[in-house]
Amino acid sequence: MATGIFVDAGFFLKRFPEVYPTKDQNDPAVIARTLHEMSLSHLSQRDGAEQRDLYRIFVYDCPPLTKKLQYPLSGQSVDFSRTHTAGFRLAFHEALKSLRKVALRLGRLQDFGGWRIKPHVMRAILRKKRTFESLTDHDFEYEVRQKGTDMKIGLDIASVAYKRQVDQIILIAGDADFVPAAKLARREGIDFILDPMWNPLSDDLNEHIDGLRSMCPRPSNQQPHVTS
Repeated sequence: MATGIFVDAGFFLKRFPEVYPTKDQNDPAVIARTLHEMSLSHLSQRDGAEQRDLYRIFVYDCPPLTKKLQYPLSGQSVDFSRTHTAGFRLAFHEALKSLRKVALRLGRLQDFGGWRIKPHVMRAILRKKRTFESLTDHDFEYEVRQKGTDMKIGLDIASVAYKRQVDQIILIAGDADFVPAAKLARREGIDFILDPMWNPLSDDLNEHIDGLRSMCPRPSNQQPHVTS
């Protein structure tokens, strides 16, 4: 049987600068290749006696915001499709598609239809370090949220488990929302390994896995965890 690898891309991108500080954080091709290489490293067993077969690497993300809007204070127009964030995300997705045995699964963005003050700016206002009169357009962010990615991960894990397409699942994520999927896979007799990229785990998630194994470099400020 084979190993199926499931990657929460948002989580990976958030952890990338912490665990790969020497790699170019602005090069989507480098980051995509690193994700692929880190995933493949899970196929080598610790004792080196066995190289597992790969079923597929499933990567989950959302498309970037590409709307044309106006800033809340100045009224100046902004085309989000031309921003660095959108360009990076689209190039990252294209790079992933070119890699062997990678399936990119996209959710959607939930659009709340308005701007909000950035959290760190609001904290500064509440602490009286900033005033509302000092705000500029750069102190606001357009409010969107990823939707559907967690559900897609759960459904795909359930699908490969019920179809007996794998006997081992590697999940690269750190969210306790995946506990039901982990429990289902284990009930089906699948070896469920979590790679949290050295991120601290919630007790709920740690309780419902068969093993814990981070394959990226360990940051100096992170405590080692028990691996399997």
